[in-house]
Amino acid sequence: MAELIFLLNDKRTKVTAAPQETILAAARRAGLLLESPCNGNGTCGKCRATLTAANGAKKSVLACTTLATSDATVAFSDRADGHALQIMQDGIAPQLRLDAAIRKTYLAQENRTLVHHLAQLIDEEVGDTSRESYGLLVDVGTTTLVAAIVDLSSGEELASTGALNPQSRLAQDVLSRIRYASSADGLAEMQRLLIAELNSMLDDLTAQSGIARERIYEAVLSGNTCMLHLAARINPQPLGASPYTPGTSGDEYRLASELGLAIAPAAKVYLPPIISAYVGADIASGLLATDLAAQCGIQLFVDIGTNGEIVLAVNGTLSATSTAAGPAFEGMNISQGMRAAPGAIEAFRLTDDGQREVKTIGNQPALGLCGSGLLDVAAQLVQHKLIGKSGRFNKEASGLSLHDGKVAFTVSGEIRLTQQDVRQIQLAKGAIRSGIEALLAAQNIDASAVQRVLIAGSFGYHLSEESLLTIGLLPESFRGKVDFIGNTSKSGAQLLLLSQTARRQATATAADVSVLELAQEKDFDKLFVNCLSF
Repeated sequence: MAELIFLLNDKRTKVTAAPQETILAAARRAGLLLESPCNGNGTCGKCRATLTAANGAKKSVLACTTLATSDATVAFSDRADGHALQIMQDGIAPQLRLDAAIRKTYLAQENRTLVHHLAQLIDEEVGDTSRESYGLLVDVGTTTLVAAIVDLSSGEELASTGALNPQSRLAQDVLSRIRYASSADGLAEMQRLLIAELNSMLDDLTAQSGIARERIYEAVLSGNTCMLHLAARINPQPLGASPYTPGTSGDEYRLASELGLAIAPAAKVYLPPIISAYVGADIASGLLATDLAAQCGIQLFVDIGTNGEIVLAVNGTLSATSTAAGPAFEGMNISQGMRAAPGAIEAFRLTDDGQREVKTIGNQPALGLCGSGLLDVAAQLVQHKLIGKSGRFNKEASGLSLHDGKVAFTVSGEIRLTQQDVRQIQLAKGAIRSGIEALLAAQNIDASAVQRVLIAGSFGYHLSEESLLTIGLLPESFRGKVDFIGNTSKSGAQLLLLSQTARRQATATAADVSVLELAQEKDFDKLFVNCLSF
């Protein structure tokens, strides 16, 4: 048995490690929330710590792969991207007629207000509270959360806030979370972390708006299929194996109190319709916000993130697919990657004479690469032929250097892009591009026939069309056709919060989407490999 003292965020936590227990497992058992987006596989390097033995000897270790065999002090640094994240909160949305599910009626003679949710009486309040009717909307992203309080009577957004999804510290991508939450304890922990963060965000929202939690009568949670399962405490294990059957199809209500969401005691939570196991309610919200089902012509909707969801609209007929892009776009699995926080390199340009032009979030000293900066760097290296079509560094080109005996590109100061980082970018961009190509091929449509490309999502909003085209994430025929439309999961959720008609429309649209399962497509593996090249 080893005694460990953990140093994290200026706090000391002591725990006795069990035999054959890793440092990470001991830390989690002690209630410490540590970064380990690869779910303890030893591949992301984000749980690195300084281990000081009883004799004073120090060494750098990965907490997830190091057994606690003797007494030691373990020091973790506070990651700069664990807070103050840059999160896109707004997205396009059409105008609609207000028709919220919450209705309040004041009975003057009895001096009380009735609160109805649809046809159900859910509460009675003393006095006239008929003008105090509010809702909560949440975009439950794999990496980030966005929440807002909305006046159900006027449709006005009164306060909004964003935060890191704390589940990402345990498992970064959807498949890792499915594995983690397949046990009862794992599911309970995932759900507890999410709801605790949402309640913390509610503190911020109510402080901003002056709205009491007791006057928030309904919440809409918009997220991918796995995120809705975790939020509603539904075991996601069936999502990880064929036939990939969701435990809920969405378009349903839960009691907020049963989920632990601290709003009005009788408040309801609406889960929007789910399209499939890997095309979720966030995409249903996006289709509502863009009104794609009512559009003429050929349009492509692409939500770029840890998961990449793609919807093809041909005169209003919709088909969709999903690809596992992985965490590289969020700066994870990148040697010096980070989330979009102050100090992250978000834009990069390499001049013809080799000068580096770097833009960081908040104009702070460069600390690492977030997703948009990562793609900019890759695009510039491709454009200046420092990276070949295969993704290998061109060792004959000037501008590269050796670090630890390996070729790398210095972006700024000590921040470098390695060959392994380039491979991670290739895998992520190859996943999105192959999904686009497969979806177009399934409908016998050439890429040149696409008239408009809608890039959705918090991450996608910060990308440049030029970088997407240069690295080949989008085909060259999309040039000049790309629109960045913001966080449509959130803007669609606001429509769902304010309109019963919108809920019916979203449910009908989701049911009509034809889903292409890439794993079942003949020769998809060959297509994916072809899409890896720059």
